[in-house]
Amino acid sequence: HPTKPFITSSLQMEGIRKLGLSARNTMRIAQKLYEEGLITYMRTDSPNLSKEAVNGARASVEKLYGKDYLSDKPRNYSAKQKGAQEAHEAIRPAGSEFKHPDEIGMDGKEKALYELIWKRTLACQMKEATKANMSIKINADDCEFTANGSRIVFPGFLRVYVEGSDDPDKAL
Repeated sequence: HPTKPFITSSLQMEGIRKLGLSARNTMRIAQKLYEEGLITYMRTDSPNLSKEAVNGARASVEKLYGKDYLSDKPRNYSAKQKGAQEAHEAIRPAGSEFKHPDEIGMDGKEKALYELIWKRTLACQMKEATKANMSIKINADDCEFTANGSRIVFPGFLRVYVEGSDDPDKAL
């Protein structure tokens, strides 16, 4: 299943893991993206997306990957922890039509962070990935050999976003 849209802490963690940024630099760059009108407010505990955001993400998925990659119905998310500050929606590209990362007029770490937010927002509205798993056991005398493997039957959201990996194509 796809991961929830970004909240402040998950954005910081992925900024550290995928982009090599500190939490502070992640938030500094996010602030700049927010001031440029490219993303929504970046201090939030809510993974919830507005109807506008869900429609924007689904339209982008359909345009770029086709209807086969859309989840059957829109996904809605909510915070699990009590007392979460849910005054703002999840961190996502601003507006009802999401700008592709190549269209934002930035490069470097700013573009990389925007692209991370853009990809995760699209991925949360995509179909699940489907994998086929196989396990083989061979017994020879007193020894048992085991081999496990899996292959991706349908990539679904993995086509766009693989948590913990910088390159979805390589992960596929």
